[in-house]
Amino acid sequence: MVTVITPLVAFAGAIVLFWGRGITLLDLMLCGGMYAVTMLGITLGYHRLFTHRSFKCVPAVRVALCIAGSMAAQGPVFFWAACHRRHHKCSDEAGDPHSPHHDGHGLWESVRGLWHSHVGWMFSHEPENYVRLVPDMIRDRQLMALNRFYFLWIFLGLVLPGAIAFAITGSGHAFLTAVLWGGLVRLFLVHHSTWSINSICHLFGSTPYDTADHSRNNLVCALLTFGEGWHNNHHAFPTSARHGLRWWQCDVVFMMIRAMAVVKLAWDIRLPSAEQMSAKTKAGVPA
Repeated sequence: MVTVITPLVAFAGAIVLFWGRGITLLDLMLCGGMYAVTMLGITLGYHRLFTHRSFKCVPAVRVALCIAGSMAAQGPVFFWAACHRRHHKCSDEAGDPHSPHHDGHGLWESVRGLWHSHVGWMFSHEPENYVRLVPDMIRDRQLMALNRFYFLWIFLGLVLPGAIAFAITGSGHAFLTAVLWGGLVRLFLVHHSTWSINSICHLFGSTPYDTADHSRNNLVCALLTFGEGWHNNHHAFPTSARHGLRWWQCDVVFMMIRAMAVVKLAWDIRLPSAEQMSAKTKAGVPA
């Protein structure tokens, strides 16, 4: 409840302040910068590195990505990965924690399903079985320590933009507005962008690949989440480090992985072969 409601209230308050006073360039830059850092923490770190093990990287990068993902306040890394692995195990079927297709296909049922998949599932979710779903992660002492300090990382993500603003301006007011925009408003934006993958990307978009679920590619979601919106591609090839499989499908996260590989910070990048992609491609369906 705190995770969902607090950023929403802060976002509403920020709109009121913006209407009366506007927003400083520094606050805007801190909001955008923290959005990028925490979005990459979720997409590059929590998702492609820890959950799907689609590449390997040096320990310092693993630590940085785990902390950045924790700053997004979407749960400790064990919880996030366990939920997502269960989602893939039974996508859009019984047991999927956040499918929009459990309640039927009428108008009201679709609205209920959209709400459940976007945010409602978090209010009724039962604890995950970490031993069954993330045994590789709970054996990792480094991840165990990072997981334990989850709330410290959230606090750091809220205070860091304020500390940067104070260091630049020396103003207590600048500290508070930076915490609002770079901390709480940023949380609201990151939350609803990433949660849209669970909801919108299982309802609206294209399905170029044969999968056993309703996953879809959605351009808007892909742009907001740096490439995660190519969701049908991802469900067709879950362990692929690249989600934007076509040349025109922008995938900033994969660009980051490739850049890290160039400077020897990442290796063992997993990608589907041309034969695998061809075997799953639907005839006559646009990507």
